[in-house]
Amino acid sequence: MNSDGTRKPFHKQKPSNDRPTGRSTPTKPGLQARAAAAKILAAVVDRKLPLDGALDHEHGNPAYKALGESDRALVRAILNTTLRHLPRIDAAIASLLESPLPEGARALHHVLAIGAAQILYLDVPDHSAVDLAVEQANQDPRNRRFAKLVNAVLRRLGREKDEVLAEIGKVAPMPAWFLARLEKAYGRDAALAISQSQLEPASIDLTVKSDAEGWAKRLNGVALPTGGVRLAAFDGGIPSLEGFDEGAWWVQDAAASIPAKLFGDLSGKRAADLCAAPGGKTAQLILAGGAVTALDQSESRLRRLRSNLDRLGLKAETVAADLTTFNPPEGFDAILLDAPCSSTGTTRRHPDVLWTKGPEDIARLAALQERLLRHALTLLTPGGMLVFSNCSLDPAEGEEVVARVLSDTDAIERVPINVGDWPGLEAAITPLGEFRTLPTMLKMPEGIASGLDGFYAAVLRRAG
Repeated sequence: MNSDGTRKPFHKQKPSNDRPTGRSTPTKPGLQARAAAAKILAAVVDRKLPLDGALDHEHGNPAYKALGESDRALVRAILNTTLRHLPRIDAAIASLLESPLPEGARALHHVLAIGAAQILYLDVPDHSAVDLAVEQANQDPRNRRFAKLVNAVLRRLGREKDEVLAEIGKVAPMPAWFLARLEKAYGRDAALAISQSQLEPASIDLTVKSDAEGWAKRLNGVALPTGGVRLAAFDGGIPSLEGFDEGAWWVQDAAASIPAKLFGDLSGKRAADLCAAPGGKTAQLILAGGAVTALDQSESRLRRLRSNLDRLGLKAETVAADLTTFNPPEGFDAILLDAPCSSTGTTRRHPDVLWTKGPEDIARLAALQERLLRHALTLLTPGGMLVFSNCSLDPAEGEEVVARVLSDTDAIERVPINVGDWPGLEAAITPLGEFRTLPTMLKMPEGIASGLDGFYAAVLRRAG
């Protein structure tokens, strides 16, 4: 510490080929897992590749696929933690250096970030995190000369963990570009609260065919204002739970279950789910009584949808087609368009989203959504209803798209959502009568995770 109480920055040592203490063999336990985590972090942050793809058991990153299941679980924990806290981790590392890391030293940054995440946020012994990070550096020709720096920075981070955590706690755990967009949309306090909320574990929500209260009791959960069930933390897999085999429910975030419910009773009506896979919303439309057509551009995704509907004992017509050219001979009375989006409302589950997307992606996706919405409206019968939704927090992908379409589209009107129909979610209904859920909403009792995905939904109607 300096005399004024601040920490002295660590002076970067001159590159050296000397190997620091902690030399080990390539097969040292845990080393391959850390190396895989660093490689995947680089793929996500530098190459903007989705984390789910890298962690796919069949087609994922080769370094990840080569690991046993326990090491895979460790890699997932390290990566999710690192991505959630990355701005704070970067601040912690920077505070220990007199000057930034060498330009282009991204591999070195990822080794340090993976090590820092374990020291600051995971239940990993500091000496193990340091030793394995040093060995990672030693085994990479790009980083070998910085192995002493890795050793010194991470050891110091372990010694000064409490002070560092207090200092970096002031840093918003969200990329600056997106935090600025949230501030513009919701104000500074709300933006910071949303940023902080992504650090909380995501809940496991179920949409049930019926009797939410009964299933909440059977599964040790709570009934939600959306009509679903939220589970308490539990050990074991979802398929082991009562009701799974008989198709009594399916996993679906509470916010994602809202759009399909906005139609009400669909008995005797033709309904379409136009971006249907994996099928949770399709199932809701079927249960509401509709004769449902499920459309998706991907046949493989439709196969998954059909499999999910089979487990639930439900049937829908499925169509593999590009929505922009989809022109069925008969229109629909109800259309659900849950459009492709940046998914920025799902960062509790997908912390890579804010590192793989940028402002240009939001603009591109908003333009796509507008094209899809304009075409989908042409498929409505007179008096028909369309619900437009997505899981983005950015108004550019929600409110602004609908406002533009309404401004120049004849015979289409917004149908305001009735606040009284949604007790417990009144704060999510906007002055215009649209849904806007935020991750900070839906407080739960102790022992049950709070929050829900950020979602937008609006109801539109074609004049009769």
